[in-house]
Amino acid sequence: MAATRIDGKQIAEQMQSALAGRVQAFAEQYGFVPGLSVILVGDDPASEVYVRNKHRACAKVGIRSETTRMPAETTEAELLAEIDRQNADPTVQGILVQLPLPAHLRQDCILARIAPEKDVDGLTRQNVGSLFSGGQGLVSCTPKGILELIRRTGVPLAGKHAVVIGRSNLVGKPVAMLLLQEDATVTMCHSKTENLPALAASADILIAAVGKPGFVTGDFIKEGAVVIDVGTSRVEGKLRGDVDFAAAMEKAAYVTPVPGGVGPMTITMLLENTLEAAQMQQEAAR
Repeated sequence: MAATRIDGKQIAEQMQSALAGRVQAFAEQYGFVPGLSVILVGDDPASEVYVRNKHRACAKVGIRSETTRMPAETTEAELLAEIDRQNADPTVQGILVQLPLPAHLRQDCILARIAPEKDVDGLTRQNVGSLFSGGQGLVSCTPKGILELIRRTGVPLAGKHAVVIGRSNLVGKPVAMLLLQEDATVTMCHSKTENLPALAASADILIAAVGKPGFVTGDFIKEGAVVIDVGTSRVEGKLRGDVDFAAAMEKAAYVTPVPGGVGPMTITMLLENTLEAAQMQQEAAR
């Protein structure tokens, strides 16, 4: 039997519809709508598209959004000063610095300057530390979206073996921690992992986040597994994931497509994080 395609676009639309109601309730309670500020340095075409999509999604659920555009030659001191200004601005509940930054700007230094309570990308050390220690904080959008997609399959995570291929700070490590919090048994794999296909094929939940199109073949997939494809590589003008989708559909129980799987969930989790940030800031101000 062919696998069920996990429709991330449809799930994202359902969640955004519910978020619109939550944003309206927040506005009625506190007298304002949450505000998201995106800082865009330079004129990278892909970044322009991503930022435009984020603003459209914000408008859809009723979140106020704005973009601060800064030239590519912006100095680190100038960018840090702008982040400081927005940290102090009570009309801004969420701050997102669009990545990648120009090469002369130190990404770690820039991200660390964002106030943790406004860090809707969940990338500051305080929010990452909260995730790893089981505390309260804002969780990185893509891993949060991945967990929601798995939940929507109805497959219980407790006791299941999850294999994560990729150990990045953006996806691999945080999604492993989220899976552990759900009582899954997690194996993290990377470029130096031995017997990778056999390890992957033991997984009830397989998450591929390596950025190599078609890397995960049918040999990597256990019969009846849940397969989440995080990869997005452009090949001959088309987006391709890390997973051989046709092979996965023959063996797995559930598979995310590329595009239309994890991607729409990432923006949806950004919207949810902005609302959650606003709520936490209001509670802290009491």
